[in-house]
Amino acid sequence: MGRGVIFVICGAFALLFLLPTVLTITNSFMAESEINANYGQVFGTGADGGSYISETVNLKFIPDMVSFSQYVTVLLKSPDYLLRFWNSVFLTVPVVLLQLAAASLAAYGFTRWRGRVRAAIFFAYVILMLMPCQVTLVPNYLVSGWLGILNTRWAIILPGAAAPFSVFLLTKFMRRIPVSLIEAAKLDGAGEWQIFTRVCLPQCRAALYSIAILVFIDYWNMVEQPLILLSDETQQPLSVFLSKINAGEIGVAFAAGTLYMIPTLLLFLHGENYLVEGIAHQGSVKG
Repeated sequence: MGRGVIFVICGAFALLFLLPTVLTITNSFMAESEINANYGQVFGTGADGGSYISETVNLKFIPDMVSFSQYVTVLLKSPDYLLRFWNSVFLTVPVVLLQLAAASLAAYGFTRWRGRVRAAIFFAYVILMLMPCQVTLVPNYLVSGWLGILNTRWAIILPGAAAPFSVFLLTKFMRRIPVSLIEAAKLDGAGEWQIFTRVCLPQCRAALYSIAILVFIDYWNMVEQPLILLSDETQQPLSVFLSKINAGEIGVAFAAGTLYMIPTLLLFLHGENYLVEGIAHQGSVKG
């Protein structure tokens, strides 16, 4: 009975968590008039200029008539949405690739060499990881201005490539690789680069995939960094542009939000097993 109660509670929380996503997807197929009839009180303004909702909002999951006009507008009639979508891609993918490359090399260094200097540097990584991105925005802004990359994609990519979270997680993962594997490779004449590429990286495949998914989702949904570091709106990602859609384009906003969720959902569904294995098993060695 206890397990049944816990299952019901977890199921209720899961439904509440999925409710906004399901509403976004289903409402993206509604006509503009139907959306205004259901949610007009939310996106409109009151007589005094405020946004007080005086009537009950009708949360509707199934549209009366399926309409694809919003998707036609987003994909064919409004190049601004596609521009911001590709801005998100060109900002996120380089961050993921560069962060994996830098974190792999740094984690291998922290794993293979021990000492007080290494411990102090790794402790600094942990402290930086505990700081939210809002704290490091001002230093990033000052350094980007000094390097002359402010208002360019490099102002987002370079700080993202050196993020400490991947280094911390991958270091903990590599430390679980048996020393006997590395010693056997050294006896066979393997150098450090061969040990890194042929012994450590294959053992960390699940961790690398887990980090890639987490980093992609994090930077795909970033808002503060582009707002501060990219003053040119044409270079800002779709995550920032969605918040600027006015009340007359709510149907288009639902469609754009649905399209915006597709890459992260596909990536998560494709790598779900790797994500669970990378976090749960923490580098267990398979025979």
